[in-house]
Amino acid sequence: MDERAAETNVEWREWGREAFEAAERTGKPVLLALHVPWSAECAEMDATTYTEPPVAANVNDGFVPVRVDADRRPRVRERYTMGGFPSTVFLTPAGEVITGATFLGVDGFRGILDSVREAWDARGAEAGSVPRGLRDAGPPGGAVTARIEEHMVEQLLAAYDEEFGGWGTDVKFPLPRTVEFALVRARDQALRTLEALRTHLLDTYDGGFYRYARNRNWRDAAREKLVDENAALVRAFARAYRYTGDEAYREPAAATVEYLTTDCWTGEAVAASQGGDESYYRLEPAAREAADPPAVDGTVFADRNGLAVDALCWYAAYTGDERARTYARRAREHVCETLVEDSGAVTHFEEGATGLLLDQARLLQGLTGSFQVLGEPGPARAVADWTLAHRRDETGAFTDGPAEGAGLLDRPLYPLDTTVDAADALLDLALLTGEDRYRAAAEDAVAAFGDAAERMGVEVAGYAAVAARLRSPTAIEVGAPAGSALHRAALRLADHESVVVPGADADERGRSRDAPAAGVARLVREGAVVGSATDPPGLEELVTNG
Repeated sequence: MDERAAETNVEWREWGREAFEAAERTGKPVLLALHVPWSAECAEMDATTYTEPPVAANVNDGFVPVRVDADRRPRVRERYTMGGFPSTVFLTPAGEVITGATFLGVDGFRGILDSVREAWDARGAEAGSVPRGLRDAGPPGGAVTARIEEHMVEQLLAAYDEEFGGWGTDVKFPLPRTVEFALVRARDQALRTLEALRTHLLDTYDGGFYRYARNRNWRDAAREKLVDENAALVRAFARAYRYTGDEAYREPAAATVEYLTTDCWTGEAVAASQGGDESYYRLEPAAREAADPPAVDGTVFADRNGLAVDALCWYAAYTGDERARTYARRAREHVCETLVEDSGAVTHFEEGATGLLLDQARLLQGLTGSFQVLGEPGPARAVADWTLAHRRDETGAFTDGPAEGAGLLDRPLYPLDTTVDAADALLDLALLTGEDRYRAAAEDAVAAFGDAAERMGVEVAGYAAVAARLRSPTAIEVGAPAGSALHRAALRLADHESVVVPGADADERGRSRDAPAAGVARLVREGAVVGSATDPPGLEELVTNG
């Protein structure tokens, strides 16, 4: 149990079957408190609502209170979050949802306790329901068609905020995957959005990006800094720099690389998050010098380090930054040594769950990124093969983890966002290794959501991006080792939806198809060689005109 739990007056239990069995035995509902260490509102609810003696007494007497760190238990988070943190969720002893909310002050909490008691006394277990995403047998199925990309381009145009940049007319989230999709389809939208992010969400003093803006004009930032979101923004800004050569996009990426490798560096890998203390971030720079910054959660999560490794690699590829390259290698090696089994199963964090799709997919993304940039595959094949063996159902769709555990963990969940991560990395691996089975698995996973594509909005533009990549996979295969002039040129010249395959010979890369001759780079599209070059200028001409 976390330290803040002990400072409340609630008699918290750990998540597990024992808590739900106690609820069944005593005839009480479960109060599930989903918290995260980086949320100021979580800390406030602990310090106010849960320390109020009458409220705590009511909870202890009438409910079975369970507390969960949502970062450490992502499967619980995905099934029970109310859309933000804290999430306050009331459950039946079977784990079904009676009702829920996010932050609740003392008065609001008293009110919801009364309403839950009334519902429970009147209806018992029938007061609960299963969330829609867990009621369905699986994703809708479908096919990977050109219409998926076309629809998402339409969504970009419809949702774009012409006045302030970004997409939507209310709260503004960074949406780095949407930015990347737009970079090759609606570049002005992407660049204007990055400019808004740089202006309003970048902490220009301590580094790193804040989580989101509460207003349409990007004002009133939510000040938490999450490593996964910062890593994704490093990659998006670095790719904008690749297309434009404009320092205005490199500099925010550089500042965030600095943040990830200093404030968020544990000494071995990248930490998880930093809290969002408004009082600190509103200080002038001189005053910050004398103040203690918000705490950093030093937990090393496999999924977040996978994204960080990928981002650091691509920043290094586009800028030649050796520091980013070094830290990418260090983080990858630490995670692979401590959190990856020989079988390819990935553990979420030390003492955490093993084999979650979140970790398998995002670490694989980091491994395929380092394969392309550093020429070092690490355990990419093992991680991919374990994922395919253990996280696919009979249709080829991915589930988030084993269908077992307390509450609703025994129901399969098919997460779209993580499926996109997995499919993207599998397609990369297919082009890196020449093994079409990885591409086939990626296509099956994307096709599983094909019939839902027309209902998707810009927040899942990554789905359309991987669908487009599957229809026309493109690679630059380099018959020269990683770090050579030809390889470095390929990394800079390839658009970000293509794959760069380094290595002088087939055995070195473990490819199943013929490799290009030594000293030759070739452009390959949909399995066919478009052309070849022997030096960087020739490769630039080939990529430009091919």
